[in-house]
Amino acid sequence: MLRTVLLTALLAIVFFLAEQYTVTFWLHPNWKILLIFFFSVSIVTHRLVEAGLQGDRERFVPLYLSATVARLILGLAFIGFFLYQRIDQRRVFVLNFLVLYIFYTGFEIWTLTRNLRRDS
Repeated sequence: MLRTVLLTALLAIVFFLAEQYTVTFWLHPNWKILLIFFFSVSIVTHRLVEAGLQGDRERFVPLYLSATVARLILGLAFIGFFLYQRIDQRRVFVLNFLVLYIFYTGFEIWTLTRNLRRDS
């Protein structure tokens, strides 16, 4: 979980610096909301994976898959809500969402496989 906090802090610093010192046509003004969303979803996913690794190891795969499906459904609901609210710069918002979705998912997979190699 500490890695997720550090990753989010690093991304927040990068986005803040990009917003302050460069022309950010590729960065949506609501990037903070996106980071908060992905941070909270990552924390929930991390808790589910930890619960799967604690007791019965056979529960790990269903818990991880359900966490992945929950991430997808929550992401679709999140995007749908903001598009329904007619947010400005929709394309940039969706692009930022997709980039962060892929980034956080890749980070989780990397962290998970790193932990699984150590445990096996």
